[in-house]
Amino acid sequence: MALKDTIALGVSLPDRSRDPIPVTVVRDVAQRADALGFDDLWVTNNTVDDAGCFDSLMLLSFAAAVTTTIRLGVAVVVLPTYHPIHVAQQVATLDHLSAGRAILGVGLGRAAEYEAFQVPVARRVTRFTESVAMMKALWAGRDASYQGEIYAAHAVTLGTRPLQQPHPPIWFGGHHPAAIRRAAALADGWIGAGGSSAAALAEAVPRLRDALEAAGRDPAGFPISKRVFLSVHARHEVARAEVEHWLADVYHDHAGTDQFGVFGTPDDVGEQLAELAATGATHLLLNPVTRYREQVDALAEMVGLTEQ
Repeated sequence: MALKDTIALGVSLPDRSRDPIPVTVVRDVAQRADALGFDDLWVTNNTVDDAGCFDSLMLLSFAAAVTTTIRLGVAVVVLPTYHPIHVAQQVATLDHLSAGRAILGVGLGRAAEYEAFQVPVARRVTRFTESVAMMKALWAGRDASYQGEIYAAHAVTLGTRPLQQPHPPIWFGGHHPAAIRRAAALADGWIGAGGSSAAALAEAVPRLRDALEAAGRDPAGFPISKRVFLSVHARHEVARAEVEHWLADVYHDHAGTDQFGVFGTPDDVGEQLAELAATGATHLLLNPVTRYREQVDALAEMVGLTEQ
C-alpha cells in the first residue's frame, strides 16, 4: 500500500535558506505540489533570521494566486509576538484569496525571539491563548467583543472575515505536556516541530489522544502532524550530507542530522516516513532542504502520488 493511502501528506515551500531562493522556484514548487495531489503546502514563520527568509503569510498569498486546490498553511506563527487583530485580518484575507484553503499554525516559539519585537516573555501563554480566543471572536461576526487580561475588543468589526466557517483550522505546535493539553482543548490540529525526533512524536501522540478524550473530543477527527526535514537522493551519503549542511547552515545544529533528519535513497526515506506514520501521526509535512523542484517530484513518486 502506498504511503498516500495511509496518511495525509503536505510539502513545504522553499522559504528559508542562506542561498537566495528565486521566486520562480517557489512558484514551480507550489504548482507541482498542487498538480501532483499533495494535501497541503506549508511555510515556516521567521522574520528576524540571519539565514534569510520570506514573510510567511505574504508567501502563502503568492502561492494562493498560482495554485487551485492545495490547502495553504503556516507552521507556526509565533503568536505572542503579533497583535491578534492583525493576524485575524491577514488570515481571513488569505482565506479569501485562496477560496477557503487557509490553515493557521500557531505556537509560542523560542523565548529569545521576543526581545526584538519588544514583547515580554512573561505571560506569553496568556498572550497566546487570549490571541486565539480574540481571533475566533473577531471571525465570528460584526461588532465583536472580547475581554481578556491582556487583550480586549469592544464592538470591533474586522475588515475581512474568513470564508471557512466557523474559521480556518488552527493547529498548535509544542511538545511540552502543557502545550499538548492546550492543543487538545483549543486547537483543530497539532504539529510536531521539524527539530523533534521520531521518539518525541511517539511520546506525544498517545498523550495528545488521551488529552483529547479527557476534553470530550474525538481523536479520530483531529490531525496529528510532524514536519520532516529531508533529502532524497540515489546515493545515501549525498542525501545525508545535504540534510547535515542545511541544518548546520540554517539551524546552527551540527548534531541533529541523525536525531531528526530523514535522508537516503527513495527506499530509505520511504521506510523512515512509514515509521513516523506508524506512531499514529495522521499527517506528515515533508520539508525538502535543497533541490526543491526535483525533490517534489521524487517525493510524489515515492509516496504514490501522480499528476492530477
